[in-house]
Amino acid sequence: EVQLVESGGGLVQAGGSLRLSCAASGFTFDDYSIGWLRQAPGKGREVVACSNSYDGSTYYADSVKGRFAISKDNAKNTMYLQMPGLKPEDSAVYSCAEDGDCLPRGWPGLGGAWGQGTQVTVSS
Repeated sequence: EVQLVESGGGLVQAGGSLRLSCAASGFTFDDYSIGWLRQAPGKGREVVACSNSYDGSTYYADSVKGRFAISKDNAKNTMYLQMPGLKPEDSAVYSCAEDGDCLPRGWPGLGGAWGQGTQVTVSS
């Protein structure tokens, strides 16, 4: 059974930083693309960052490009999202996910999996 458990969310002032972690189990970490999603109240789910398994290339949403960084530790089956320079509009529930090749929309697909999420709140 695939399990993805996020941690590291919280309340931070604008300009502050957080690092989210995601512990993964139940699948071969190297074989799947991994990434982070977020959903704010009243908004759709957004693919924030994604790392392709086949070549390590990364995708970032325009809103976070140049600020956030996705990384992973294969030995620990853990992925991370480093989030410096946080803005109030970054407030959302952040979830980690796994599936096939990264896509800016519709990822992960029905064959993928994602965790329950961790709340990130950025105050102004």
